[in-house]
Amino acid sequence: MAVEASNSSSPGTRRMHANGDILVEAGKLGKTDVEQIQGFATEMDLQFGDAALQMKRINPEPTIFENTVSEVVIAAHNPRCAAVEELRTVRSRLVLGWLKGAERNVLAITSAERGEGRSWFAANLAMVFAQTGLRTLLLDADMRHPQQHRLFNLPSNVGLSGLLSKLAGKEVIHRVHPDSRLFVVPAGALPPNPQELIMQELFDAVLGRMAKQFDLVVLDTPAAAETADAEILAAKAGAAIMLTRKNRTRNSSLLAAMECLTRSGVKVIGSVLNDY
Repeated sequence: MAVEASNSSSPGTRRMHANGDILVEAGKLGKTDVEQIQGFATEMDLQFGDAALQMKRINPEPTIFENTVSEVVIAAHNPRCAAVEELRTVRSRLVLGWLKGAERNVLAITSAERGEGRSWFAANLAMVFAQTGLRTLLLDADMRHPQQHRLFNLPSNVGLSGLLSKLAGKEVIHRVHPDSRLFVVPAGALPPNPQELIMQELFDAVLGRMAKQFDLVVLDTPAAAETADAEILAAKAGAAIMLTRKNRTRNSSLLAAMECLTRSGVKVIGSVLNDY
């Protein structure tokens, strides 16, 4: 995956200290541990959570998600498998590149067609970000074929569509587990006018509030080839990742999707080839 680099290091340093503070407050680390982990993380160019795991100062927390998160979210249940290591690589490149200098901490996950793994990738990417201690929000903005309520065992009748129709409030935000920093907003009941909902000013206001409340907001979007929803959502996010699937994604569809995003001024910060 290719991402743009940034010369600024202070945001990452602040987040590293914040992650250590969280674990100290939770009684999982002492201050000396945090200092040693920070030194190791800097030396090895690792994120704080990854450094703590490699030093065996903290344990991965797959067991807390038992019976609450689908096994499809492999980052929750099998954090040491090869696919999750690849997700951590994507995370690291995003943190060291895009997130450091981003004007807005909102990232849209899109692809040309259905069946290429957007929801799987969005869920697992959000999970590995949350595992570093960042308050991460996964927003299912696919109000045509939503999946996140299934992956996180959430009710499907109330979510983003209700929020944008002024029929629901902050109760649509679900914390995955009390010990997790991951929060999920399902798509909610399927509306007859999803595109109109995301084009209204209320959506801009909602997304702006969420961006302030969380360290990172990940948008799961519909397929770009089917509707203009993904283009609109990516433009509102400000940055996007284009997902492709090995032996499935057609070049013509990919090129058309990239052209739409570019035309709308979307910053496509990278592409990911999914073979999971």
